[in-house]
Order: sequence, then C-alpha cells, then structure tokens
Amino acid sequence: MYGCEWDDETGKVKSYDQFGYDGEDFVALDLETETWIAPTPQAVITKHKWENDRGLMAQEKDYFTQICPEWLKKYVNYGRSSLMKTVLPSVSLLQKAPSSPVTCHATGFYPNRAEMVWRKDGVELHEGVEKGEIVPNNDENFQLSVDLDLSSVTPEDWQKYDCVFQLSGVNEDIVTKLDKAVIKTNKGKSDEGNSLTTIIPIIVATLVLAVIAVIGFIVYKKRTEKRPPSRSFLRKCQIRAGCGLTVCL
Repeated sequence: MYGCEWDDETGKVKSYDQFGYDGEDFVALDLETETWIAPTPQAVITKHKWENDRGLMAQEKDYFTQICPEWLKKYVNYGRSSLMKTVLPSVSLLQKAPSSPVTCHATGFYPNRAEMVWRKDGVELHEGVEKGEIVPNNDENFQLSVDLDLSSVTPEDWQKYDCVFQLSGVNEDIVTKLDKAVIKTNKGKSDEGNSLTTIIPIIVATLVLAVIAVIGFIVYKKRTEKRPPSRSFLRKCQIRAGCGLTVCL
C-alpha cells in the first residue's frame, strides 16, 4: 500500500509505502531517514537489501516527494467543484409524542465533516443528549440527528435551549431554538389516521348493503316476470267458442 497526502493550507506532503505478508506488516519506508522499517525479523534481509540499493531509494524519494504530490494536486483541481463544495442542510425539530425526546435533524449537507449539539444558555449539553451517526442520503449528501430528553426540562426553561449545527468549511453556524411552535409531530397524522380508520369501514359497509339491495331487487323483478298466472286469474278467463276470443274478468 502506498500513496501521499497533501495539505492544501500548509503545503506539507506526507507519503507512505508499506508492504505486508500473510496479514501482518512486513516492511515500511521512512523517507525522512531514507531507511526501511522491519517490524519482524523475517523482513531484516529485505530491509538491508533495499537500503543498499541507492538507486531504488532515489526513485522512491523522487516519486513520493515530486510525482505523487503533483498528480494529487491535479486531481484535486479537476474535482474541486465537487470535492470542495459545501452544502448547508435543512434543520428541523421532530417529536413522535409529547413524552418523547425532541430530535434535532439536519439533512442534505455536504461534506460529511459536521457537528451538531444541544446547548443550554450557550453551553454544550452532554447529559440527556443522544447523538446519532452521520449517514448518507440517496443524493450523495448526508444527515445527522441528535436527541434531547425533555423529561427534566420545565416549560419556562425551553427558551434557554437551542440546537447548533456546524459544517466544516463554513464559518456561520445554524442555530435552531427549542420552540413548540416549530416542532413537527405525528399528532395530526395520528388523529387523521384514526378518523379514516373509523370512516372507511362505514363507507365500505354502506356500499356492500347498497350492492346487496340492488342485486335483490333485480332477482325479484326477474322472478316476478317469469311467474305464471294464478289459478284464480285463470278461473276468471273464459273462451267463447266460435270466435277465438278470450275474455278475462
């Protein structure tokens, strides 16, 4: 494994060239002393062999102090628009139920070097705070959540609390005050869901009864149309001979 790191602020370059064997470190290059470090006795022979090859050491030094940093700078310049971009998040306060913790949720930020804390009177809180991990979104940005337990917070002290989001490379912080008016809860959705749960079965039952009534009416009409005349009706009918006329009284 080999490579180099370049600090764009100080210009300092850090390089590494390491070899391993059977899952263990075998030999590593120390450019400052121009020697190889052998952590195991088995690597001592290789260490001496490579140190005695001054041409190899000159190549290593040229690559890690000149060629590698130059290519790294080119790649950084090519991708600066995406690698160096900063995107601020949208920050919201969320709460599942009145007794649940309040979650300060930031989503859509970039890069993933960010911090978010709860404060009281400007002092960072640690007790009663549960911090989540920075996780990626589907759009290559990130999100982060931090919970605050309100069980010991009185309504009068709410105004003393705020959530602070800090993004690397951005000087201004995003401060969100703890305020009931801006907290998003599931209460409205739950009430709406309960109403729908009650109304939908009534509508379905009404439709089923209406369908049954229509089907019953249709069946009744068909049976009535096919029913033969009653005997009492036939008894009132007489055929007058000779004229082919049937009279029903």
